[in-house]
Amino acid sequence: MAIEPDRLATEAALRVGEVSAVTGRKVFISVDRDKNLSELFFNGDVLRNIAVGSYVDIRKGFLSLIGKVEGENAQAEDRKPSALAYLNGKRILTVSLVGFLDHKGRFFGGTKELPLVGNEAFLLTKEKVHQVHNLISQNGVALDVAQSEYEGYDIALPVDGLMNSHIAIFGNTGSGKSNTLAMIYQEFIARMRERNAVAFAHNCRILLFDFNNEYVGNNCLTAHKTVLALSTRNENGGKIPLGAGGFNDIEIISILADATEKTQKPFLKRVLTLQHRILSGDNPTAYIRNILRQQITQILQMSDKVRVDLLMDYLRQVLPETDDADEPVELAADLEWHNQSSEFRRQGIFLKANPAQIQNTIVYGHVDNFNFADDTISDLITFAYVQLIYDVLSNRAQNEHIAPAINKLRSKQADIRKVFNPNPAAELFASNVVVIALGDVNLEMKKTIPLLVSKKIYEDHKQLGPGHSLTIIIDEAHNILSRESFRESESWKDYRLETFEEIIKEGRKFGVFVTISSQRPNDISPTITSQAHNYFIHRLINQKDLQSIASAVSYIDKLTEESIPTLPTGTCIFSGVAGQMPLKLAIRPLAEQLQPRSATVRFQDIVPAI
Repeated sequence: MAIEPDRLATEAALRVGEVSAVTGRKVFISVDRDKNLSELFFNGDVLRNIAVGSYVDIRKGFLSLIGKVEGENAQAEDRKPSALAYLNGKRILTVSLVGFLDHKGRFFGGTKELPLVGNEAFLLTKEKVHQVHNLISQNGVALDVAQSEYEGYDIALPVDGLMNSHIAIFGNTGSGKSNTLAMIYQEFIARMRERNAVAFAHNCRILLFDFNNEYVGNNCLTAHKTVLALSTRNENGGKIPLGAGGFNDIEIISILADATEKTQKPFLKRVLTLQHRILSGDNPTAYIRNILRQQITQILQMSDKVRVDLLMDYLRQVLPETDDADEPVELAADLEWHNQSSEFRRQGIFLKANPAQIQNTIVYGHVDNFNFADDTISDLITFAYVQLIYDVLSNRAQNEHIAPAINKLRSKQADIRKVFNPNPAAELFASNVVVIALGDVNLEMKKTIPLLVSKKIYEDHKQLGPGHSLTIIIDEAHNILSRESFRESESWKDYRLETFEEIIKEGRKFGVFVTISSQRPNDISPTITSQAHNYFIHRLINQKDLQSIASAVSYIDKLTEESIPTLPTGTCIFSGVAGQMPLKLAIRPLAEQLQPRSATVRFQDIVPAI
């Protein structure tokens, strides 16, 4: 059967050379002498000629074996290497097989079979480059976000395979990391809204933790989003709705109090039970006043001076500091301790023998001045001290084990009031895309807020059942997923990391997906880094960061790995379950009005010429 002339001409133009040796997955190709130019003209297109980093098509029967050029050298005719050998000898390419195209043009990663010596090798046409880089399944939704870095052809990424997976985006400052994150989600949200805006808004939720206020622009990601710009500097920032449960939720309170699992968390459960019992009564203020009077009666009849002083200190935290006339009140002003009998006296009368006299003490009478604060967290702290008095009186708790949790709540009290809205009717997802901006939040709350919110929405989402998705995006993820933090106890750091590790390990079965972005992958827990399904790796220079990538992303080849420190801005290595081999992609830059605010300041702008 004769071969049509056009095909002969095409193959002659695209032929690179032939296989000269095969060693395992390594294939050596001798390049034809007339294929040493850097570019070729073919059918009106300019094709880049074969070179290190490009792909080659090795024909073996009906199969096209696809290889990636990893290196080349020159071999002179007399087999003696020479710096000028390529002038009178042959170029020898070292090729690593990455996959194959079947007779239907479908690309499969991996090695099915090896070529034979003498098999011809060809440049990839534009059509075959698209076949190799095609990641979209039939009827799949495509995200047009990138070009192939070497050939410059448009590459689409699949929604299913990428967006329903855990994603890791790594790269040094200025490498294009923020643009990649914004570009992917800008395109994803736009495609889903085009497909079915109502279903997308109802079934899909996206929450981004923005540590540097980069994504708060009106059109960044989408114009249809809610931005909560939090601030611990003043009262003017946004507030996170805690929804149903609010400060009655044991998980929320435990996180705010940095509570230990075995001691402090059970105590806080008792606090919430006490709070519920009192507040559900007909007259909560009278109810708690009666409790305080009973506790004062017990305290003033005790014989243990150390415990008495401790409990009086607790009462000072509960009762107001001043009376009705706004005069300071010292609760023990009319009391004196008698060491020999180990008991209190008032005006020379022993209170243990005369309990009726207790009702005449300042502390007992001052209970009438107690009222609840117009502040949920302040009232919670009050209930915590009342419960602690109960526990100490009944020998159920020790101060040194419980007090740190209450002290932590007190230290965060002002910040909690500034950043949380306890109204149970308020809804976090007023729109299905929410950006929580943490740029004006202090360091302690920056660690607390993402943990608290992520845990709550994760637990809430699990109750929704199938047919819903939740995407949690953590920009600058090393801020909260690092094992190197020295500002918190080991137990609390372990709890924080274990929570996110649980979400990233178990979340996918519930439709929960996590995207992390960081300039320091080495600082992030290896468990979290290794659990990502798809990676976008921009320029990284630090050796420890490169080692963490090498250990986490085992399917990146050596040549690709070695190119990471020299990647140009905007170019990344894409590797993961959404593709069958690592791809070097140039992510398209967003239009200026859509970009995150991550550009480096320019001195010619801040110091204009006169």
